[in-house]
Amino acid sequence: MSKEDNSVAGTFDCRQAFADELTAMARQDPRIVAVCNDSVGSSNLGAFKKEFPDRLVNVGIAEQNMVGVAAGLANGGFLPFVCAASPFLTGRALEQIKADVAYSNFQVALCGMSPGMAYGELGPTHHSIEDLAWMRAIGDLPVVVPADPAETRAAMRWFVASGGPAFLRIGRYKVPAVLPDGHVFSLGKSVTLRDGADVALIAIGTMVSRALEAAELLGREGIAARVINASSVKPLDADAVLRAARETGAIVTVEEGIVHGGLGGAVAELVVQQHPVPMRIMGVPGFAPTGSTTFLLQHFGLTAEGIAQQARALVAARKG
Repeated sequence: MSKEDNSVAGTFDCRQAFADELTAMARQDPRIVAVCNDSVGSSNLGAFKKEFPDRLVNVGIAEQNMVGVAAGLANGGFLPFVCAASPFLTGRALEQIKADVAYSNFQVALCGMSPGMAYGELGPTHHSIEDLAWMRAIGDLPVVVPADPAETRAAMRWFVASGGPAFLRIGRYKVPAVLPDGHVFSLGKSVTLRDGADVALIAIGTMVSRALEAAELLGREGIAARVINASSVKPLDADAVLRAARETGAIVTVEEGIVHGGLGGAVAELVVQQHPVPMRIMGVPGFAPTGSTTFLLQHFGLTAEGIAQQARALVAARKG
């Protein structure tokens, strides 16, 4: 197990796993560099900076320049990991992400740190709930949301071997491990963590462990819920989603983001065209208020009980 410092036993900050893996990979690959926007601390890059001071480019609070610099480094043969708070990386540098990185097909890892509502009390300017929708809309840009430390490390290793750009959404809110150490990430492939034939819970990131808890609650009531970790939001695992639609007849998607254009949108676009079934898209309906992350997740029903409640409603409706 990696050395994450956890305030709650058995839960992990994926940013620490990210930082540990980045440093480890940089020891083996001299092409790897980090580019940040005065976010050495918030991206946990202190150890990387100490070991590789000449391979950390800190552009200051200038996100558009940060992405442009990373594209230039990639063009010069480096492998840049751009590390910045997700709301500012995706919101301020959207044009550069589209034109300088994705359209140019430069191998840049766009690492959105502390996404969703991880900044809590800092409020709507810091809530990164639109990032998945924005990134999904850009052509030829994979969108990956690891569920835990093992998948974070696996996604980073996949990126190095990928040959192209990617957006990696690295969670800050502490989560339990749901995947084994040594997990191999495959773009466009989901992981079914629990089988079930009554309803499918398709989740990403911080919501995967909560979907598993919801499935436990439902199981006690005789409802068999399938839990799918759909960490590859783009491309989506169409086979797994359509199989879930056919075999369960009901789908609940869960994401720590806005309900328009993210995971729920991706699943709905696929299902409605190929195998329509009743769905619930769980997430944030609009601007989120100010409050702790725990409060905000409860406020929007993004809890085990909240997920179970939506699943119950779908199952009940199917039974008439």
